[in-house]
Amino acid sequence: MLKTQGHNSPLDASLADAYGRAIRYVRLSVTDRCNLRCLYCQSPAKYEYIPHPSILTYEEMLRLAGIFYGLGVRKLRLSGGEPLVRKGCADFLVSLRERFADLDIRMTSNGTLIGPIIPVLARIRVGCVNISLDTFSPDVFAEITGRNMLACVLDNVNALRMSGIPIKLNAVALRGITDRELPAFIAFAKEKEIDVRFIEFMPMGKGTLWSRERFLPVSELRQAAEECVRLRPIESRSPTDGPARMYAIAGSRGRLGFISAVTDHFCSTCNRLRITSDGALRLCLFDDREYALRPLLRNRRVTGESIARCIRALCQRKVIGNEVLLARRKTAVAEKRMSGIGGWLW
Repeated sequence: MLKTQGHNSPLDASLADAYGRAIRYVRLSVTDRCNLRCLYCQSPAKYEYIPHPSILTYEEMLRLAGIFYGLGVRKLRLSGGEPLVRKGCADFLVSLRERFADLDIRMTSNGTLIGPIIPVLARIRVGCVNISLDTFSPDVFAEITGRNMLACVLDNVNALRMSGIPIKLNAVALRGITDRELPAFIAFAKEKEIDVRFIEFMPMGKGTLWSRERFLPVSELRQAAEECVRLRPIESRSPTDGPARMYAIAGSRGRLGFISAVTDHFCSTCNRLRITSDGALRLCLFDDREYALRPLLRNRRVTGESIARCIRALCQRKVIGNEVLLARRKTAVAEKRMSGIGGWLW
């Protein structure tokens, strides 16, 4: 039986790709469903979800988490869609903590459903909750997401803060929206003393509303922010840190982060893999190739050690994502929608 506690597992050797990039971080999608329809994530057209029998069970996800733990992964982020639309997600979080005492468990959420499980998140010592929030205008929020739930999200952000749970706000940089509301984002980061991070709108998913007219480079936002407040660069300190370039705001404990996924890539330091909700390993966000792990997990004759060897071998196929993106300039988008890959970036 695969050991997932301590440091004696035969699978403890570092997981790395052909470029020598160590893999320390896995993003696990628990569902492709969501209660919002953000314009940068899903098509406005009717979206067909993955059939339920094809979705990994929580037991299969626990087993997979154990395999990655044995491969040296110590940071696991749950995502969706919206992870909390799936029943039993809170119990799954508890099971993860019971199984892996030192695992850095994190979650990305749209913030609409998180209120009732805040006590659970505090009890399992969740490492951080990333909340997607692109505007402080109720009308614009409804335009972006398709629902008028801004007040609910803000209430839940405050409740998370009051519970002492680390949180970050993620905003997709959209021209005409983010640039106009930048002072409000800065004021929120300063007042709430939290991280607010701006992520470039990536050309992901056919049918979404990505366009060059909507695209806003985060370098432009950073320059505008420096006209409002004094920023001090912060060096990354952990091998599991994400790609955001972080800046402290003078006179506040709040920070701003800028993720330049398109204009200034960080592929050389990529440390993550993605597992889709139907059990496929996706090595790179921009690379549409996926490798099915679900049949292995559902075959009783396939051991955890065999699956680990398979994952190790597949990691040698991990590409430099920016090269894939450049090759796609003619089509401008990768095929799969973000809700089917495990949500927006970090």
